[in-house]
Amino acid sequence: MKSCCAASRASEHLRRVDQEASVSELSPYDKLNMAERLIHIGGGTFDMGTDSAEGVPSDGEGPIRKVTVNSFRISPYAVTNAEFQSFVEATGYVTEAESFGWSYVFHLLASDQVREQVKDVPQGVPWWLVVEGAYWARPEGKDSSIVDRMDHPVVHISWNDANAYCKWSGTRLPTEAEWEYAARGGLARRTYPWGDLLKPDGKHMCNIWQGKFPVKNNASDGYIGTAPVHAYEPNGYGLYNASGNVWEWCADWFSPGYHRQTADLNPLYSQETGRKSMRGGSYLCHRSYCNRYRVAARSSNTPDSSTGNCGFRIAADV
Repeated sequence: MKSCCAASRASEHLRRVDQEASVSELSPYDKLNMAERLIHIGGGTFDMGTDSAEGVPSDGEGPIRKVTVNSFRISPYAVTNAEFQSFVEATGYVTEAESFGWSYVFHLLASDQVREQVKDVPQGVPWWLVVEGAYWARPEGKDSSIVDRMDHPVVHISWNDANAYCKWSGTRLPTEAEWEYAARGGLARRTYPWGDLLKPDGKHMCNIWQGKFPVKNNASDGYIGTAPVHAYEPNGYGLYNASGNVWEWCADWFSPGYHRQTADLNPLYSQETGRKSMRGGSYLCHRSYCNRYRVAARSSNTPDSSTGNCGFRIAADV
């Protein structure tokens, strides 16, 4: 996997302060409100995966197969900074980025002062910076803030962090099959949630890299980093930003053989592989390097990894 997608903690010398977070349950009333905010997706059968030449064979994007999922509920957008802040305030939860004391920040988003203080970068991908003090509330380091980004997706969230939020809110992470079924919005075998053209009639439909990666982002789609979760048009099922903006964690363990190893009814890869699946791509994706903003594209990272381009969307049983 090309590391523009997400740098991994697995390649770094880990520094972490172990502490057990207090994660309480929501009241039945709050759980009801949470469920009401999710979109009901009727179960059905769809063509999952892709055989397109644009696919990344090493990621196991195919072969295309018929998959059936039961009805479920899913959030119309990724969990926001405001929503995650409510979780932290209610529980005192400490994210893994905070426990480790650092997280990965894309180099163009860090201030000059932060860049001068960076001591480590992952091997081979110098655009990812190991930034001390970067976490969900300080996404570019100690001199940054989310005050004007409360409706943006929360980032620097590990799979373990996302799972803790789900336990608190009475929800869960979507499976890869549920995620792709919902992201397609009822369209069969299309490249994106809205069709096959990236920019129909020249219109930007998602937040991805515009320019020459990784040195120049023209931001012609309106954003250099994250965009508000309700930016752009929703797909046919009412989901926003199923392509681009931030990677979204799924419930499955990641396997390149996913389409050959899982059932055709409610598939879930449950055998531990050391990496969890991610879907959707991010604001760093570009056709020349990380063409993973396609709806069938897959990626992965270790459950404790956090980056400035990874968040999550929640789901629930019906």
